[in-house]
Amino acid sequence: MYKRYIKRLLDVILSGIALLVLSPVLLIVGLLVRIKLGSPVIFQQERPGYHGKIFKMFKFRTMLDPQTRDGRKLTDKERLECIERGVDILTDEERLPKFGRILRASSLDELPELWNIFIGDMSIVGPRPLATIYLPYYTKEELRRHDVRPGLTGMAQIHGRNSANWEQRFAYDIEYVERCSFWLDVKILFQTVAVVLERKDIGQGAERPEAFNLVRQRQWDEEAAKQ
Repeated sequence: MYKRYIKRLLDVILSGIALLVLSPVLLIVGLLVRIKLGSPVIFQQERPGYHGKIFKMFKFRTMLDPQTRDGRKLTDKERLECIERGVDILTDEERLPKFGRILRASSLDELPELWNIFIGDMSIVGPRPLATIYLPYYTKEELRRHDVRPGLTGMAQIHGRNSANWEQRFAYDIEYVERCSFWLDVKILFQTVAVVLERKDIGQGAERPEAFNLVRQRQWDEEAAKQ
């Protein structure tokens, strides 16, 4: 009952209230992003959502544009492809200025996702939406993370955030899918506030986890080599 009906109703009500109450914050942060990082202010990226349906996720921009060493700008897909081929591009560390680090540490960059929640692409609590390029690398069990709407926060975010490895993060995602309830969502929300205030386990630049597709491909290669 909660998972099928009440959860979505609460998402609409709470995200709508949050958008109204936080509108001055959204405006101020947006202006600062425009001044310090340029346009576009809102970063859009395709992510797989409920049942794997692709949607555009919105966040405040925190990084300079992906680009090669010679200054050629790259799309997110091209950036991941360059990483796979070993092409020398600007690292996330080099593209992430101090202002962007502040936005991430405070999680202010996530505020535009409230709109994704309001229109039904996301939920307040659920597995974080990841890059579409990862889809072919999931196991059947890991794909179950799409059995619920992706969330602004989730179990993986309160248990290690970006410091947890991919297997641990997916295990927490599946656990959430199986245990989803009102009280679990309340618990996750309160623990999320504590994690953000303590600024724990926030990956920045070189500290961010290695791309999942690279990790899984390496695992497959190692398994193939043993056969």
